Amino acid sequence: MTQVVLDRRASGTAVEGSGDVTAEAHRGSPWSRLPRLRAGSWLRLISPLVILGLWQVLSVRGVIPEEKLSPPTQVWAAAQELWSDGSLQEALAISLQRVGLGLVLGVVVAVSLALLVGFFRVADLAIDPPLQMLRTVPFLGLIPLFVVWFGIGEEPKIYMVALGVLFPLYLNLVSAIKGVDPKLIEAGRSVGLGRIGLARTVILPGSMAGALTGFRLSLGVAWLSLIVAEQINADAGLGYLVMNARTYFRNDIIVLGLVIYALLGLISDSIVRGLESYLLRWRVAR
Repeated sequence: MTQVVLDRRASGTAVEGSGDVTAEAHRGSPWSRLPRLRAGSWLRLISPLVILGLWQVLSVRGVIPEEKLSPPTQVWAAAQELWSDGSLQEALAISLQRVGLGLVLGVVVAVSLALLVGFFRVADLAIDPPLQMLRTVPFLGLIPLFVVWFGIGEEPKIYMVALGVLFPLYLNLVSAIKGVDPKLIEAGRSVGLGRIGLARTVILPGSMAGALTGFRLSLGVAWLSLIVAEQINADAGLGYLVMNARTYFRNDIIVLGLVIYALLGLISDSIVRGLESYLLRWRVAR
């Protein structure tokens, strides 16, 4: 009888221990982080809302003159006005198309060049120096040359966005590829992985974090490039809307355009952050 009780106690202890292990594994799983990540996403909205409220209060009290910076209520009224006649939707669709095409083109070129430079010494010596020279040239100063080369249509605007996307992604991806731990590479070679196997299972996964960081930076530069490109020889888009509003001294529409650019940048950055959380869910939670 005593032996049976001891066996039951031992069995209960084992069950409890396995439950603790299961609970610990669950706490360390990426799915257990979802509520915390969701709460963190909502908390990120607090500071923009505080800035918005402070902006409105200072405008009402006259600290910020309306002729210098329209209050949020006037900006919202301008948004409703432009939305009702369809001009805001049209400008937004054209700008999104431009930045989308430029982003795809810039990402394809940046990733292709970074892979060549990161994996091949000859490509590093041949490709990297010209890119580093071009990177130091203010790319916004290339707008007149782009107009001469490609005219005043859509091409110079798309190429300007692509050029802005190119360098942050290229630099971060090359740095991430070259910064992979040599011990991991040696471990891969010790189990018989060749060049392609090392690239697919060790180097590319190890450089994913740097690539996503570069992609986030590229998105910010993409919107900056679009703002400048759309204000030169443009007949549609958010930039054209802002420039046209300047002609008629519509400060509220100018501020509205800048706010939309900022919101688009915030939304795109949040999307990349979510993609980063998914692709890098194997990392230890910080």
